[in-house]
Amino acid sequence: MPSSTFSALSIGAVVLDEAGTPVSGLDIPAAFAGTVTPDDDTDLAVASRALYVGTAGDLAITTVGGSTVTLKQVSGWVPVRVARVLATGTTATNIVALW
Repeated sequence: MPSSTFSALSIGAVVLDEAGTPVSGLDIPAAFAGTVTPDDDTDLAVASRALYVGTAGDLAITTVGGSTVTLKQVSGWVPVRVARVLATGTTATNIVALW
C-alpha cells in the first residue's frame, strides 16, 4: 500500500496519526459539531473552524479576528473561524458549527 495515504484516529479531542503521534491544527478535520442559535450578545461556546448552513439565507457573523460581516444567500460549507453568529441580519437556518 502506498505510504502517501494519511489516516488518523480520533480519541476525544486528540487526533493521532498512523504512528500514534498527536496531531493538531486547523488542517485536520473537525472533531466536534453543535447546532448554532444566532444571538446578538453571546459568542459561541467554542470558536468554529467552519459553519454548515442547511437552509440558505443571509449569515451575519463576527469572526475570531473581530470582523463583523453579513454573507449573503449562503448555504453549505462556510470555511470561516466564527466567534459569534448574530441574530440580527441572519435569515439562514439549520446552522451547525464545527470545531
